[in-house]
Amino acid sequence: MVRSALSNAAIVGIGRTPFVRKSGRTPLAMASEAVRDALRDSGLESADVDGFTCYGTGDSASPMQVAHAIGIDDLGWSTSVFGGGNVVASVVAGAAAAVVTGQAEVVVVFRVLGSDTRYGKAVDGVFVPGDGQFAAPHGFLVPPQWFAMWCRRHQHVYGSTAEDLGAIAVQQRAHAVDNPHAIARSPITLDDYLEGRWVSEPFRVFDCCYEVDGAVALVVTSAERAADLEHRPVYPLGVADANGQGGSVYEWDDMTCMYSRDAAPRLWSRTGLQPSDMDLALMYDCYTYTVMATLEDFGFCDKGAVGDFYREGRATHGGDIVVNPHGGLLSEGYLHGLNHHYEAVLQLRGDAGDRQVPDAETALVTAGSGPYGGALIYATEAQ
Repeated sequence: MVRSALSNAAIVGIGRTPFVRKSGRTPLAMASEAVRDALRDSGLESADVDGFTCYGTGDSASPMQVAHAIGIDDLGWSTSVFGGGNVVASVVAGAAAAVVTGQAEVVVVFRVLGSDTRYGKAVDGVFVPGDGQFAAPHGFLVPPQWFAMWCRRHQHVYGSTAEDLGAIAVQQRAHAVDNPHAIARSPITLDDYLEGRWVSEPFRVFDCCYEVDGAVALVVTSAERAADLEHRPVYPLGVADANGQGGSVYEWDDMTCMYSRDAAPRLWSRTGLQPSDMDLALMYDCYTYTVMATLEDFGFCDKGAVGDFYREGRATHGGDIVVNPHGGLLSEGYLHGLNHHYEAVLQLRGDAGDRQVPDAETALVTAGSGPYGGALIYATEAQ
């Protein structure tokens, strides 16, 4: 085990709103609710908070707006990062680093999404800058189109099938059944999956994340202060990002892999841990293929073996590792990956109810797809 300065910080509170399809609420209202919920969970007050950070694209709310809404008019540390799932790990690690380096004592991390942030939604003309202008006329413009092509390449090289993707979707929905927060809790079968409407071949509707309105928040403070607070602290042990080839989904050199090909060895090296040390894995699942590629890249199974990994029960309770016990973005709801961090903390505190992974002490959390993303390891003990 490699000692990390990050474990001098701890996650001490988690909060969220309900996830719904169309809330009719503003992002500011939802973010404020999630932050208040996280502070109540931590046992801290608004007056204790001196740092705020978030990440977002499109319909969001700024750290200063949310801080003001809950009664904080002076922040000693505040950042707002442009990005989606690709930046989650670095944003959470940045909050921990701010605490460890003395830039702030208590930092809130949040993510909010409203109904105006729908990535397939266009109400006006679409301006496409950069190299995207050459792909757009060919119907290669938005993420489900991009990663459908990546998935098709994996199928060509490794022989992965629709049934392999379906095994992921079916298992994650089965996990969501025990999650009262999940927006989609009705079990599905492989036949249901295969009968699902096409989105962008080879992706069917059950291959794609479930977009929702909602917000999630975490509270981060020092490990020393955490020892006296409400819940068992959860410690970040290490983080690693990878951002390759200019961030271009068109120029990536091997579409059967993702950013995780480069981030995984960095994370295992920095922490001295390996896949077998993880009790659960919260794998970013904007698409089933993202789970497939990143599970392989992080070393949980060989290339082309993910379908069997799921069919043999190795990705659920009683198997090698429990993957997305909350149902993930595919079934709980798409909050750009911060809900994966919420679930990791809930599980490591032992508070996940019927979906609890027994004796969970370590969790891998990933976020991102294609050429950019990152991962973070949490544990119940600081290392």
